[in-house]
Amino acid sequence: MFVEERIDGRLVLNQPAGHVDAGETLQAAVIRETLEESAFTFVPEAVLGVYLWGRDTVGLRYLRVAFCGRLTAHDPQQTLDEGIERVLWLPRTEVIAGTRRLRSPMVLRAVDDYLSGVRQSIDRYAAMTRDELLLQALRL
Repeated sequence: MFVEERIDGRLVLNQPAGHVDAGETLQAAVIRETLEESAFTFVPEAVLGVYLWGRDTVGLRYLRVAFCGRLTAHDPQQTLDEGIERVLWLPRTEVIAGTRRLRSPMVLRAVDDYLSGVRQSIDRYAAMTRDELLLQALRL
């Protein structure tokens, strides 16, 4: 699943993503963000990977934890987050053809990890809060 979102006037492809709110667990955040950006209820079943990527020119680093799982419901009445244009289902070939449209290299990395069968136990990450996740990231 991908979302097409408008960032700085440009349409880019991403997986549903966002922030972990203070006191929120990582699992609760991925469920909430997926619903807000796609209107689908998501049940996470495994972690694909933990990715760190940055833009040195602006001094930003992004930590992404990618999940895989199943969708259980769709609410067509749900308003999508600001900037989200639509939800897309794309094969890898189309993702590669549009690499200039990827929000970051982590988008394709998560697709490749999924297709190659990478799965980590969700138990290791699901109950982590934002602060615990940041401490874990410092060890990367």
